[in-house]
Amino acid sequence: MEDYAARFGDLFFSLAQRRGFREYLIGLLALRERNRMITCLAGAEPVAGAGMPGVQRLQFFLSESPWEAELINDRRLELLCEEPSPAPHTAGVIVIDDSGYRKDGTATAHVGRQWLGRLGKTDSGIVTVTTVWTDGRVYYPLHATPYTPAHHFARGRSAPAFRTKPQLSAALAARGNKVGFGCQAVVADCAYSVSDTWYHALREAGLAYVVALKPHCGTWARADQPHTPIEAEQALNWHDAKYSGAWTVGRHFRDGCTETWWAPMPA
Repeated sequence: MEDYAARFGDLFFSLAQRRGFREYLIGLLALRERNRMITCLAGAEPVAGAGMPGVQRLQFFLSESPWEAELINDRRLELLCEEPSPAPHTAGVIVIDDSGYRKDGTATAHVGRQWLGRLGKTDSGIVTVTTVWTDGRVYYPLHATPYTPAHHFARGRSAPAFRTKPQLSAALAARGNKVGFGCQAVVADCAYSVSDTWYHALREAGLAYVVALKPHCGTWARADQPHTPIEAEQALNWHDAKYSGAWTVGRHFRDGCTETWWAPMPA
């Protein structure tokens, strides 16, 4: 840990910042429950330990101390590229997703009533758009940026500074590719398939993409071919796994469970 943390030393301005960075890393990597809370990161009781010196010191480091998170992340990615095992290559993919956390009140930056996928409902919270690089063997986060709801801008969605989640994600994917994390394609779920801006931004960046479609969402195809997932399913006339054109995909989950999914054989 010390050898790794020392490689970020020049990005901080004081010994207190360097100590705070080490304490933050240890808190993130330690096997503790709810390590997104300041008290748990510092190894203290969730409520009773909020006033402890270690908790207050870590709170100051994260919220008040003048250091640049983007520079820290850039250095982290540089170190990943230097190591042979996790080093990126063009056979991997960049996965786009967003993650929301519930947050009450209106004073916190980027907070607003919006869809929170983690909860499966619309609620008050903060949503962060993220990119992850993976080749099926290793995976690690690349970049992240918070989504700012339209009501934070005086002109709403028409404000020049406003960016939708697809716009933010396309910019992050292009940024990752530019700094050396090449990929075969950018992968996203169906929430991004409805944005023409997303498609155009990836094409301009020279990035291929694979995106899930909503059942009634169409895509470009020849006039005599299916345009939506529902039309494709109807064209197959496929009712069970015994269909001769089917092939299996083995899904392996982190908890050790496995599932077999059936899919039509591509032409």
